Amino acid sequence: MPLVTYKDLCIDVNDIAVARDFWAPTLGLSVKDLGADDPDGIALVGPYPQHTIWPCVVPEPHPVKNRVHLDVVASSLEPFEQLPRLSEPGEFPWTVFADPEGNEFCVFVVDNPGELRLKDVVVDAAHPKAIALWWQSVWGGDLGSKPENDWYWIDNIPGAPVESFDFVPVPEPKTVKNRVHWDVTLADGTVDDLVAAGATVLREPDDEIRWTVMADPEGNEFCVFAPADV
Repeated sequence: MPLVTYKDLCIDVNDIAVARDFWAPTLGLSVKDLGADDPDGIALVGPYPQHTIWPCVVPEPHPVKNRVHLDVVASSLEPFEQLPRLSEPGEFPWTVFADPEGNEFCVFVVDNPGELRLKDVVVDAAHPKAIALWWQSVWGGDLGSKPENDWYWIDNIPGAPVESFDFVPVPEPKTVKNRVHWDVTLADGTVDDLVAAGATVLREPDDEIRWTVMADPEGNEFCVFAPADV
């Protein structure tokens, strides 16, 4: 049985207004003010809780290429024409852009994108097969692959509002905290079970946070919530 279930996504941002104005329409989500508990905070929300994306304000700017990025669908590239374009026309079946704060994302042009625009979460990896198998073991889903390219992905992740989590090979090591991470909720497992499986505890719950910050075997940060805290 899966140890955890998918909960939501978080994106580190420098300017909450810039992030709101870009990511809400790009992803087809609505803006929710968090109210008195966090008067400056917002969440980007969809029809169900798992569509939620939390913009998290951080002081550090975008330092290096993101090891985790989002793929989105759109009916055309027109909404992104004023952004830095990082791929050449025809180089890939998708187009790579940088958002207003420099975070890379990929746009897939489709005929009928629908209202919700998040397609995939893509993770750079030193060992794509191993880390894909690890995540499949902790939250389920179906493993797919293109072994000739060393690409692996997980489809049908319970509760995840994406087509897949993709794990792709890169030569460079992870050097900084990921600016995109995901949250999970404990299902049939515990934090100790995740540690036994190969994860690392980076921060335990304290007076400021009620969740556990962990890293997977390749160092990708994720946050773990107890069911009572969701």
